[in-house]
Amino acid sequence: MRILVAEDEPLVLKAIEIKLIREGYSVTCCSNGKDAWNMIEEQMPDLVITDILMPFCSGLELTNKIKNGHLRNTSVIILSSLNQENVIVEAFKMGADDFIAKPFSFAELSIRIRRLLRHNKYERSLLAN
Repeated sequence: MRILVAEDEPLVLKAIEIKLIREGYSVTCCSNGKDAWNMIEEQMPDLVITDILMPFCSGLELTNKIKNGHLRNTSVIILSSLNQENVIVEAFKMGADDFIAKPFSFAELSIRIRRLLRHNKYERSLLAN
């Protein structure tokens, strides 16, 4: 499974990358929304994990582009320290599949990733039949 992580905090980005690689995922990392969008279109990942506040293109804009375009079946998890109800609601309105407040537990992130990827695999099998 291919996962793209868009996060502008280098230590958080590296920690997520290491954790996901150890769990057997193919991981691409980007530190801004513009690079993330280019890589998403190029690689078509199964899942995107994105921070909200990033240079050039926010995580909400990125989510909107994914969910309203040809990649709408790509799952999106939003990570954010902006843990306000209006931000969370906006993320889900843009099409986010999940929202995790920072600071977060890597165990929780791992469980949510597996849940989303398992759900997507099930949906794809239904579409194939």
